[in-house]
Amino acid sequence: MHDTPEVDDAPPAPAAGEGLYLQMFSIHGLIRGSDLELGRDADTGGQTKYVVELARALGERPEIAQVDLFTRRIDDPRVSDDYDRMIEPLSESARIVRLRCGGGRYRRKERLWPYLDAYVDEVMRFTREQDRWPDLVHGHYAESGYVARQLASHLGVPLVFTGHSLGRNKLQVLTGAGLDEQAIDERYHIHHRIAVEESLLRDADMVIASTSHEKTRGYERYEAAAEARFEVIAPGIDVERFYPYYHDLDETIDPGEEVRRARMRMREEIARFLNQPDKPLILAISRPDRRKNIEGLITAYGEDKELQSIANLAIFAGVRKDIRDMSDNEREVLTELLLLMDRYDLYGKLALPKKHDPDTDIPVLYRLAAATGGVFINPALVENFGITLIEASSSGLPVVSTDHGGPQDIIGTCQSGVLIDARESEQIRRELKRVLVDRELWQTYSRNGVDGVRAHYAWKAHAERYLEVVQTLLALPAAERASASWRSGVGERLRQAERVLVSDIDNTLIVDEDPSAGEPEALERLGEVLEGAGVALGLATGRSLELVQDALARHPLPRPSIVISSVGSEIHYAAGGRDGETRWLPDEGYARHLQHHWDPERIREVLSAIEGLQPQEDEAQRRFKLSYYLEDRESVEAVREALRQAGLRATVIYSHDAFLDILPTRASKGKAVRFLSQKWGIAPERIAVSGDSGNDEEMLRGPFRAIMVGNHAPELDHLRDRRGVYVAEAGYAAGVLEGLRHWGFVPRQG
Repeated sequence: MHDTPEVDDAPPAPAAGEGLYLQMFSIHGLIRGSDLELGRDADTGGQTKYVVELARALGERPEIAQVDLFTRRIDDPRVSDDYDRMIEPLSESARIVRLRCGGGRYRRKERLWPYLDAYVDEVMRFTREQDRWPDLVHGHYAESGYVARQLASHLGVPLVFTGHSLGRNKLQVLTGAGLDEQAIDERYHIHHRIAVEESLLRDADMVIASTSHEKTRGYERYEAAAEARFEVIAPGIDVERFYPYYHDLDETIDPGEEVRRARMRMREEIARFLNQPDKPLILAISRPDRRKNIEGLITAYGEDKELQSIANLAIFAGVRKDIRDMSDNEREVLTELLLLMDRYDLYGKLALPKKHDPDTDIPVLYRLAAATGGVFINPALVENFGITLIEASSSGLPVVSTDHGGPQDIIGTCQSGVLIDARESEQIRRELKRVLVDRELWQTYSRNGVDGVRAHYAWKAHAERYLEVVQTLLALPAAERASASWRSGVGERLRQAERVLVSDIDNTLIVDEDPSAGEPEALERLGEVLEGAGVALGLATGRSLELVQDALARHPLPRPSIVISSVGSEIHYAAGGRDGETRWLPDEGYARHLQHHWDPERIREVLSAIEGLQPQEDEAQRRFKLSYYLEDRESVEAVREALRQAGLRATVIYSHDAFLDILPTRASKGKAVRFLSQKWGIAPERIAVSGDSGNDEEMLRGPFRAIMVGNHAPELDHLRDRRGVYVAEAGYAAGVLEGLRHWGFVPRQG
């Protein structure tokens, strides 16, 4: 483990009214502002470059005050210390924000799912410290889309999703290659990913696709696609980096020392493989992935002596040190390339360089190939977009490309090359030779590419279009967004609330078996006072969520924003719906939080030996709560001792001399309130809690403003003289209202 680098000084998010604050998410891969390690592995493809350049381009727009690109913070000796910097500025108005997600070790994206809910909470804490909610959240890829969806639900802001690649399509490719579906799911969690993608397509306010083909064909296997709102916005490129090759031939233009060194380095790197390095160069750049069909390209080239006499072939298939250290897929592909090179005796004609710098060398490679009169080829079997086609075209290098997916839009727009069926070797050979030999055609494609990219695919055009469609989302009334059944909007409600009351239900607000005993008039009055004073309500109870809903239906309880149920083992947020029915959305981050050291099966086994301990009915048992009947208070210590002896960590709660609940060590009403306080940034002195029995004790012990109603059980009498606890004279809701007045949460009169 290396030392944590100093956090860069960077300005906080802007205050409201100063421009838009956008949050983008790309959690997987290695992301930094420069020297991106493209092709290092399957998670460092063009998507990582896209999100960085999108953030930078949006940050240049006058409408934008701040863009934060969230990713993982990685502390791993196998990767650069750059990925352990919490804040990395990209420009005055854009930055990369790295937060912990599943520890410091670099993990492939499929292993991140268990940690995403905790990551949501980390983003919430970071956002709270900025003192401004985002105006919009945008998730890139399924994992990041999940995080963005959770935040959009909490904060009530628009959600944008970009899939980049999709689980159903990947599953089809892998099963088509003969892989077992169960094995695929074990490695890639593919079915969970697909379910998340379906929810994102159903719920996102906008789904951005790169091409019309992606919109109509890429998502066609998803049920929710029919109702999704798509916008096609092609990715942009930096035309200052990917400039025309003939600028390098102009001696009056100084490219800079870095470009000069890169040009010399790439010439030497390619030339050491070739007998005649001055011949036109067929250039291919991609990850070593079977879907990229590099083997098919070498086969087509190797079987055509005429093509070999016309041009050399150079393939840049990622960056490698030792093939043996690479993943199985990449190792197999690269090994196959070397075997094909030997089979067709392509020594002196085929270059397979091991390394290049994606930032400085790739633009130079396009220009070097163009200067030889060469061609860029993308022979992929599957291509969602094809950013390399835009880069090559912008450099004045004609392209021959697969006709699958995005290249149809790019070539159709720019007229910078020709489309081929990448499965047809003869067609690959024929079109390569046609473009290489017909110099007038070559010049036309070259000129069209330079002009077409600047008109349609520059980052400036992309950012303008992006903000144009985003503004339509922001113009929608907040109430219309809030009506979506998957949004809780609890963050906005809690931010607007002056204070929060978290109250027990039974014998604190109501008496279920005798509704008149709970002073229903006082209960109605409590609701009116809370609303008038801007106090948000949370209910904390031993009841299950279903029984809380029953109580809300049968009693005049004020409508809560939050329900802590099952003795603090679950948290749910109220969400509206267009049908007017309240829906309850779980806090998944809290559920992940409770899993620590929780072993319910073993607990059941150990406690089965305790005399007098009787399990409650099945409906009383919950994921994080085991409930028993126990009439002998003295046996409670025997329960605790049995758990200690077994090495089991759990919280034991006994109440009303009859009910015993076993919870995870991190669960209880009080701990749930603390979790909410920390997650939403609500200072403890702004939270009042009220209760009447033993399962409220931890909550009443602080650090909140505690209220014991006048009708509290004797088991709480020892708290009477405790600082921070107010003992009301009145019982039930009247006592809660009395306590709120004492603590200054509501006006003392009226």
